[in-house]
Amino acid sequence: MIKCETIDEMRKAISAFRREKPDGVVGFVPTMGYLHEGHASLMKRSATECDLTVLSIFVNPLQFGPNEDFDRYPRDPERDMALAKANDVDIVFMPSVQEMYPRPIKTKVLVEGITSRLCGASRPGHFDGVGTVVSKLFHIVSPDRAYFGMKDAQQVAVITKMTEDLNLPVSIIPCETIRESDGLALSSRNVYLSEEERKQAVILSQALDAASELLKLEDMTADRLVSELHRIVKQAELAVIDYIDVLLFPDLTEPDGQMDLSKSEDQLIVAMAVRFGKTRLIDNRLFSRKEVACHV
Repeated sequence: MIKCETIDEMRKAISAFRREKPDGVVGFVPTMGYLHEGHASLMKRSATECDLTVLSIFVNPLQFGPNEDFDRYPRDPERDMALAKANDVDIVFMPSVQEMYPRPIKTKVLVEGITSRLCGASRPGHFDGVGTVVSKLFHIVSPDRAYFGMKDAQQVAVITKMTEDLNLPVSIIPCETIRESDGLALSSRNVYLSEEERKQAVILSQALDAASELLKLEDMTADRLVSELHRIVKQAELAVIDYIDVLLFPDLTEPDGQMDLSKSEDQLIVAMAVRFGKTRLIDNRLFSRKEVACHV
């Protein structure tokens, strides 16, 4: 496994692979490090499907707001390297902030519309930072396929749209959310939770399970579903709701608030962000007409 710390090293490593194997497929897993089994599942899939797997580890300051946890974001590069090697990663790209942003950046990538809802509404500028750094990484690594977890479904939608609109030669591969045995979605931020917060945080996945049941009911509207999910999440005393929303996916537009969702032909996303103490957790689930109908 090769470790590259500069853009020049990364580009030379990819060029060497392309010369040796012109038809080889490069898979890419961009991360902010502090890796867990969710990241491992992305690395494993890339290693299975591609001839070369590149993992990036970079905590991107552009996607953190002024009062967010950039400095507190957990980091463990030695453990990350060991996990990458155990999951058949070929190259780890681990640049510094100075390497990625040697001067104040004046060019940013903005994806309109789908960034104005969900996390984009409560974290202004966050997805500008995501789009910008992923665009930079795509140009540096030049992958054929890029793997992203669906825990952050809005991020997947944003990057997919950016890639399509800019005609970037990268296939975006969404991968299922990996969860703990009790249903809590794996996240690097879970380490911040106290024992009691961790216990109560499972309400997120329980609410999504409830959404699956509620969508079996006739005349279940988006407004009614959101109201029911608010009631469920508030059963956890420590939960402070940032948002709970029901949208059409992947455009993230609102369905008619009074439309019977069980009759919708569109794919729906039920998404939420909830704080437990100082820790903000996100979770979501996609529902299609076929999935809803099979329960009726």
